[in-house]
Amino acid sequence: MTALLHLTALSLTLNFRNRTAIVYGYLFPLVFLVAFWAIYRNDTVPLALHVGQLLTVTALGGACFGLPTTIVSERERGVWRRYALTPAPRWIFIAAILAARYVLLLTAALLQLALALAFGMPLPLHLFGLWVGFSFVAFAFMGLGMAIAMLVDNVPSVQALGQCIFLPMLIIGGVAVRLSSLPDWAQHLSAFFPGRYAVEALQACATGPGLSRVGFDLAALALTALAGGIAATGMFRWDKSFAPNKAWLLVALGLWLAVGAVAEVQGRAIVTASEDTRDVGTSKDYVAPKAVAAPETSWRDVTEADFDKIAWDRLPPDGGIVSPVARADETPDPSLTDQLDKVQSALPGWVPGNIPDPVQRARNLLAIAAVPDILQMEQVERFVPRLVFARLQAVIPPRDLPKILYWIAMHPDAGDDSAIRQLQPLGLPDLRGPAKPARGRIMLYAFKLLGRLTGHIPPL
Repeated sequence: MTALLHLTALSLTLNFRNRTAIVYGYLFPLVFLVAFWAIYRNDTVPLALHVGQLLTVTALGGACFGLPTTIVSERERGVWRRYALTPAPRWIFIAAILAARYVLLLTAALLQLALALAFGMPLPLHLFGLWVGFSFVAFAFMGLGMAIAMLVDNVPSVQALGQCIFLPMLIIGGVAVRLSSLPDWAQHLSAFFPGRYAVEALQACATGPGLSRVGFDLAALALTALAGGIAATGMFRWDKSFAPNKAWLLVALGLWLAVGAVAEVQGRAIVTASEDTRDVGTSKDYVAPKAVAAPETSWRDVTEADFDKIAWDRLPPDGGIVSPVARADETPDPSLTDQLDKVQSALPGWVPGNIPDPVQRARNLLAIAAVPDILQMEQVERFVPRLVFARLQAVIPPRDLPKILYWIAMHPDAGDDSAIRQLQPLGLPDLRGPAKPARGRIMLYAFKLLGRLTGHIPPL
């Protein structure tokens, strides 16, 4: 253990003396972060929907460039020949290199997250899960980096081979470009790139249900790490004068192809958009053509006759992408139970949901349903509206609730929208940037609950 700690400390010291490795490990990810922020700074949730991409870039830069660059440059200078003469076994030497690189990757990721938070990104939902997922990603790419280091003889070759891996993974592997924006053929091809599984695992921990839904992604990353480790072990050499046995690369390639093949068989290749901010129109779009504008000046002036003016058939279907609502006989996946329970248990104490003004209180509660809808949070978006509807019926008198819902639906731009930035106590990400998408979803959910209360839409 003493030898391992000593060699790890020595490896860290040598890494911090290697300027090229520092650039790839620390500066390179920050450049990507600034670029992503410049492009997506007007997102409803700045950078939160790109955490998986950003942290994957951090791991790629440090493990597939920084790690092999450091190893090859040390081997070229004869440092490894001196290591071979030490009494410590080879596995301790390799473990020290990997431990040091893991520390570098983890600190680079923490630096990147800290800067992203300073840019307005909300805190990731599952911090422990994010650390676990990043550890899988780090060791998967360190396996690739070790294989590169054993295969090539000099630093320029590291950079050339690294680019051959790095660039395709960025462009069609779901790292720099969202998979949902790629054509189908590219999404199928991305199933054979480990960067895709890295992004999906990390993003699920940042804005999704956490590790409970990314078992396949973690398994794919573990196999990637195993494949790279096997290839690196088979090609291991203390000096560049020894030619590596490249046949070991076939073993690694076979495992990587197997992961992609399983993903194809299970239908995991094609994905849909992770955010839906489409314009859902205005309240006038959901009113019958010949309906006269409502003369009411307050929600108290609303009458049942006003409800008949609504064109209920124009509302998006409950089973669609926009404003989905789960059926009464639907049950959530067991992996989502904890997240839904957190929302339900936190609702009674949520400050914006207990303010005196009943209209703003209802508007704030409806905002809770709007957020998962915009972020397309898998099945969560279908079940949160049911929790919100139940809470609304519990905190607003039955005689007032239909009037208030109608008023909110017909005046989507009125009221305060600060509640969309106070959702973390409920286990949901806060929304940043333009509030219009959230207001549109609030309008739709107000219509849908009103329709259920008045009998125009089948009840939950």
